[in-house]
Amino acid sequence: MNYKGIIVILTSIILIGIFLVGLIYRGYIRFNYPSSTEFPIQGIDVSNHQKEIEWNKINKNDVRFVFIKATEGGDFKDKKFEFNWKESKKNKFDVGAYHFFTFCKSGREQAKNFIETVPVEKGSLPPVIDLEFVGNCKIKKNKEEILAEVDTLQQLLQQNYLKKPIFYVTEDFYNEFLVDKFSDNPIWFRDIYKKPNLKGNRKWLFWQFGNRGHLKGIDTYVDLNVFNGNENEFKKLIE
Repeated sequence: MNYKGIIVILTSIILIGIFLVGLIYRGYIRFNYPSSTEFPIQGIDVSNHQKEIEWNKINKNDVRFVFIKATEGGDFKDKKFEFNWKESKKNKFDVGAYHFFTFCKSGREQAKNFIETVPVEKGSLPPVIDLEFVGNCKIKKNKEEILAEVDTLQQLLQQNYLKKPIFYVTEDFYNEFLVDKFSDNPIWFRDIYKKPNLKGNRKWLFWQFGNRGHLKGIDTYVDLNVFNGNENEFKKLIE
């Protein structure tokens, strides 16, 4: 093969690569495609980043459950929470709320923020505590102190909502802080590249498998999730 032919082939490979990367970035190609046979109960999580969601247009065959951002830290309240909470329930989705845990506020302050924002309503999913490093405060406490604040938060939420809080975790946070900790709290694991495999062989309850989903009724990207269990197990969460 001559030099010109090699250049043409290399250029073609590069262009195809750029095209594929673009499709991945825009969410038209994903790394994960969990089957509806293995995971028939699927859902999304949303916040004010999804803007004005048209809940009546979301296909219930694609979305069974919704987790909605309610609060962050000690005083931040998501400006779309009340709208999303009411409209998603009105449109018969199974709904829960989540709180983004920050390292710079106490667990008690954060529990107060969540409790005064999220109503206690029968038929709701358990509260969720979002535990991750991205977008968080600078860590100024040691591991034991942080875990103590997480424990305070999860205990206060359980007392108020009478359900064990779910921990949403990234792999790096889980590996650094949660291996062999809080074994009674269900895990919602984020891995957009592969099926979760948690250290310690711990079972996960929810899996966020994609972060650039496309759904009718939502003009932005949306996070995609599955529930790891059967219908009866899911119903127990919302009793």
